[in-house]
Amino acid sequence: MTEPSIPIAENPPASSAARIGWAILILATLYVCYFSHLGAIGFVGPDEPRYAWIARDMAETGDWVTPRLYGKPWFEKPPLFYWGAAASFKLFGVSEAAARLPSAISALLATLALSWLALRLYGAETARWLLLLLPTTVGMIGFSHAASTDMPFSAMLTIAMVCAAVVLGLTRNENTPILPHTPWLALILFGFFLGAAVLAKGPAAIILSGGAVFFWALFTKRWRDAFRLLHPVAIASFCLTALPWYILCARRNPDFFRIFIIEHNFKRFLTPEFQHIQPFWYYVPVLILALLPWTAVFVWTGISRALDFYRTRSFEPCALLFWTFAGFCLIFFTVSKSKLPGYILPIIPALGMPIGESLSSIGASRRRSLCASLCGSTLFLLLSGFLLRPALFRLPRMDSFAQQGMAVLLLYFSVACSLLACAFFRHFFLGAKTCGALAILWICVPLYFTPGGLISFFDHDNSARYLSGRIISRGVLNDVNTYRVNRSWTYGLNFYLHRELPEWNETIMGDSYVVMSIGECQKLRERGFQLQLFEFGHSGRTTQNLSVYRVTFRAVSERASP
Repeated sequence: MTEPSIPIAENPPASSAARIGWAILILATLYVCYFSHLGAIGFVGPDEPRYAWIARDMAETGDWVTPRLYGKPWFEKPPLFYWGAAASFKLFGVSEAAARLPSAISALLATLALSWLALRLYGAETARWLLLLLPTTVGMIGFSHAASTDMPFSAMLTIAMVCAAVVLGLTRNENTPILPHTPWLALILFGFFLGAAVLAKGPAAIILSGGAVFFWALFTKRWRDAFRLLHPVAIASFCLTALPWYILCARRNPDFFRIFIIEHNFKRFLTPEFQHIQPFWYYVPVLILALLPWTAVFVWTGISRALDFYRTRSFEPCALLFWTFAGFCLIFFTVSKSKLPGYILPIIPALGMPIGESLSSIGASRRRSLCASLCGSTLFLLLSGFLLRPALFRLPRMDSFAQQGMAVLLLYFSVACSLLACAFFRHFFLGAKTCGALAILWICVPLYFTPGGLISFFDHDNSARYLSGRIISRGVLNDVNTYRVNRSWTYGLNFYLHRELPEWNETIMGDSYVVMSIGECQKLRERGFQLQLFEFGHSGRTTQNLSVYRVTFRAVSERASP
């Protein structure tokens, strides 16, 4: 026996004003979380400037088949993100916001697809929770603002799974009309979006979707429904979407399949060759951080549904599909020898569906357990912000400002959890809907009104944009070299200066303008080189503290005696 379901809202919003208010809140949330401040920070890390360079090269040369980095073919990733960024560059000009726009649009499309399925299956309450909680997670905000392949891949795969739910017949219930035996549009869209996912990151999309459907069929015994996804229409749609680029690229580049399939797929998964080695439990803290501030809600949902399954030995089929999808993704990438945070991004939108369904049909006893979970999360975040702050100072690569910011962020998230807890506390005087809306506004309002000075603080110390602008303004663009600069800053400088900077070495005669860290500068001085600070780069909070120095070569015999 299962407990009766009591919706969180005693009555659905009947007035037009209430519906308009929720619509405004949802639209504002989607805009703020996915589209605000796209270009506020320059490109960070090695991937963003590298992918942006390839996209810019496509836009400039008109070669939309072969991705090229510094004029050479680059087959690490398929072209879907490059196509989107290149088209954005042509429409809006070359900028960080234009490069990140495909990721933001992808996040929006995935969220809308999931909300459509939630609305069709469970009603407006479930769709509303999904539209408000999913975009406000750290993972969705962060990766929607990244010029990388992770969000387009996750979004295309998520939309493909939504289409798969329709093909599997999971949208047939007492509230929806019986679909035709063969839902042609869903089959075409399933093949198209699965093909788009393969164009975003590679054949892993087939494995992830196929594994999720296999285990869903294994648990539900609905093998006949599962085989509908192999309908010739779906296969033809997939092939017409994904194969043309692979065939054209292989014909133009004989080494394509060896480099892309063997090295960047099989070797990346099976061997630690790419140096992304992490312990097997690596993705547990990654998920905890990516789901903030609503991690407690996701954990509570998983535990409550597991208890329901233990008692009833049954599971809602659509929710089970997304649980198996999330679980298979987690297992697949945990087994992999190469681990990066963005690999498990598909799990976050996949969990949005069962979360929304659980919150919209929460019972009285479960209401108490959810409040307890959120209150426990609030206390944990408060303690983390106050008591673990000394431990944060001992973390490597964490400067004092980042440590302070981490502590403040944990305290800030604790307030969001407490507000959401009030939404489920039955007798709270503000009301459930008001507290739920306040919890979302608590995240969105500061995110939108983030001070420009705070953004520029991170920009100067984490992106090569500021230093590159100073180099261009000093008129020494064609004379600048780099010396032992890590690859993140090298790719960033190359993109912003629109040229591949050569590596300086000690055999170069004459004066040179060299980008290096203060540590490398000191080492060269000790070896007899004269270095004069030419352009101050950063404030010293970065790990490298890069600046431009004018280096004068001095032979060993010419070194001044003490």
